[in-house]
Amino acid sequence: MKPVTVYDIAREANVSVATVSRVLNNTAPVKASTRERIMGLIQKHQFQPNALARSLIKKETGMIGIILPDITNPFFPEVLAGLEQEARNNGYTFFLCDTGSSNQDIKAQYQRESQYLNILMEKQVDGIIMIGGRIDLARCSKEMAKEVAEVNKRLPVVLINGNLPGAKFHRVIIDEVAGGVLATEHLIGLGHTDIAFIGGYKQMSNTVQRLEGYTKAMQQAGLQIREDWIITGGFTVEAGKVFMNQLLGGETENRPTAIVCANDLSAIGAIKAAVKHGLRVPEDMSIIGFDDIPLAANVIPELTTISLKCLELGRTAAHILHQLIGKNGIDTLTVLQPELVVRESTAPLRVGISISAAGNVSSQG
Repeated sequence: MKPVTVYDIAREANVSVATVSRVLNNTAPVKASTRERIMGLIQKHQFQPNALARSLIKKETGMIGIILPDITNPFFPEVLAGLEQEARNNGYTFFLCDTGSSNQDIKAQYQRESQYLNILMEKQVDGIIMIGGRIDLARCSKEMAKEVAEVNKRLPVVLINGNLPGAKFHRVIIDEVAGGVLATEHLIGLGHTDIAFIGGYKQMSNTVQRLEGYTKAMQQAGLQIREDWIITGGFTVEAGKVFMNQLLGGETENRPTAIVCANDLSAIGAIKAAVKHGLRVPEDMSIIGFDDIPLAANVIPELTTISLKCLELGRTAAHILHQLIGKNGIDTLTVLQPELVVRESTAPLRVGISISAAGNVSSQG
């Protein structure tokens, strides 16, 4: 049997589709007798309006698109969880588009972003949220930025923790410079002066900002910043291992006693490498991460980190998009503040401790 549509209800009730819509959504007064006739037909046919019918009536699909770079990175599912909670509360479902940056093919990632932008417009989503990818580039090309700007002219686009040049977007961000300051000042407050920074990518704005915060805190404390102690090139556990091995495997006698890591995964890798070098964390070396993913509280030692308030980021972005879809005014920029979460991987500097070139801990008096 062919399913009954909103048009069938309107035709049988001898009213317009708009009148049926007003009854279904209770958006405007309808004559009592007309309402009763329409409701009788709805009950008779057990009619349930589908998404397409709603889109034709309300000019909205109730669908939003989300484009992110790597669903396997624990940071993104946390943001997604907050986003989904708020979107569901406002009656939305969503298309999730993962561009798969974990395969290291950056060019292909940006091509998939472009494909997804087109697909989401074809699906007639009500709005799009982007996180990671091209919006995280410190220097995004004009062509890639213009592509998103053109989409933003047709439907609202909200950026999380990123930006694009040449156009004004609605954004929700964490103050990542402040996060870098918080992390570094925590270690300085524990008595550390030899502090390294590892992880991230120098072409990514999040790394640039976290490194800026590290640099700012070191300079304000009058501490030396050694270029060979700033190592970037990845956000993974494996990258953290490589960077820590590089710090501990050279010829120089002096080694940092504390490390600021660009994210939690690289911090976990750094801890694993430090332990393999015979160091104890935090007794011999303090390590702090960034993000506060769920794993941070479940490793040994539990990771001190900077919380980027993932759930709040997601919820805020979904709220902003909902307001834009409803044509409501809202600030272009929303800034959230990071939070220091102290756990077990950082501790006061042990006076008289040095780390040899082999990575062994020795006492100096």
